[in-house]
Amino acid sequence: MNKLPTAKRVQIISCLVEGMSLRATSRIADVSINTVTKLLVDIGKACQQFHDETVHSLTTQRIEADEIWSFVYAKESNVPEEMKGNAVGDIWTWTAIDADSKLMVSYYVGNRDAQSAFEFMCDVKSRVKNRIQLTTDGLKVYLSAVGSTFGKDIDFAMLKKIYEPENPKGAKMHNQRRAAEIAFEQERRYSPAPFIKTETIIVSGTPDEKKISTSYVERQNLTMRMHMRRFTRLTNGFSKKLDNHCYAIALHFVYYNFCKIHKSLRVTPAMQAGLTKDVMSIEDIVNLLD
Repeated sequence: MNKLPTAKRVQIISCLVEGMSLRATSRIADVSINTVTKLLVDIGKACQQFHDETVHSLTTQRIEADEIWSFVYAKESNVPEEMKGNAVGDIWTWTAIDADSKLMVSYYVGNRDAQSAFEFMCDVKSRVKNRIQLTTDGLKVYLSAVGSTFGKDIDFAMLKKIYEPENPKGAKMHNQRRAAEIAFEQERRYSPAPFIKTETIIVSGTPDEKKISTSYVERQNLTMRMHMRRFTRLTNGFSKKLDNHCYAIALHFVYYNFCKIHKSLRVTPAMQAGLTKDVMSIEDIVNLLD
């Protein structure tokens, strides 16, 4: 069986972690798209194992958690009836970041429901060994998930963002033309409604109110969209298979944690967290296969 040279594998992985699509990577590396896909699958499995074996026994103090939306094969509303229930449609990636070291502590790919929240929080708890302060958004399923996993041994707060309603109650439409314009703007808008304020909810423990924030994890969500083509909106680079989606996420987080130097830290998140002493290279990631 033919085996790609290490330099070629490094080139392919470098393209993928910088946000290039599979087909663009195959053109630049001058290999077939099947070769790129197979390497992604192999390296994704190795990265999943490496993350599980390396990111544990953390002494982090503050964790921020959030969810980021994407889809596999088609958006939920466009999935054919005969394909529903076959791991296609809307998919959510749950992420947890150490607010101090910027280390991605945990991630989970699933639905935006109570079961996924529980599985996600179980994984977060398994990777830390001390009491933490946790901040999430206002998603209600966090309440039962955190309570079932951490119990009272956590300082937990929710940061609920309040946006302007789509159609304020009692608003008067001056004429039919204006009503049509508003309907058109809402039809084509891809961003949230205008932001009004945040509401802080203390759920358990005594979290430091000055440090209740989800800014770091939300910024990491942007990094995910920048470094993974399948997360980029309004393109045809979206995931076609759930497994490959998960492998791409695993590769991204190993690259982010162990290879990418954080500008504010001037070291990688893994070095800041004390997991490694040196910066990993793309070749080091490739060597995980061996």
